[in-house]
Amino acid sequence: MKSVFICEENFDVGEEYARVCKAAPQAGAVVFFVGLVRDLYDLEEVDADTARPTIDYLELEHYPGMTETLCQEIVDDARQRYPFDVARVVHRVGRIYAHEQIVMVSVASRHRDNAFHAAQFIMDYLKIRATFWKKEVGTKGQHWLGRKGKDVRAIERWEAK
Repeated sequence: MKSVFICEENFDVGEEYARVCKAAPQAGAVVFFVGLVRDLYDLEEVDADTARPTIDYLELEHYPGMTETLCQEIVDDARQRYPFDVARVVHRVGRIYAHEQIVMVSVASRHRDNAFHAAQFIMDYLKIRATFWKKEVGTKGQHWLGRKGKDVRAIERWEAK
């Protein structure tokens, strides 16, 4: 089983769970995170006097090959810090509509602490190091997203450890 899978089509969480469990029969814990496309802009950006703007979809672009390599490096870094049996990252690209799944990170480990820490580490680093470019399209028009301060702060927490 490949640790990293980049795709345009939606994925089935149940099938992914079964795949991870089969690949890690000795695991005592499987931690899953599934990220969804939100339909609302960050509340900090919303003017209280106007109608709440909504996001219709995200358009994600990436560099094939390079993106998978960088994502695999993140998984490998997580394994060095928090040994686990299996990790699986599924990340979508292309047009992804509000409320659809965009990313899944799963980690199977013999110990739950390692599974939780590794999954969060992987997700935090995906937000900063992986080569995905996101364009938000909605009632406020369209614009490319940059790094968010909260994502940078999440990385600083890991680097302090």
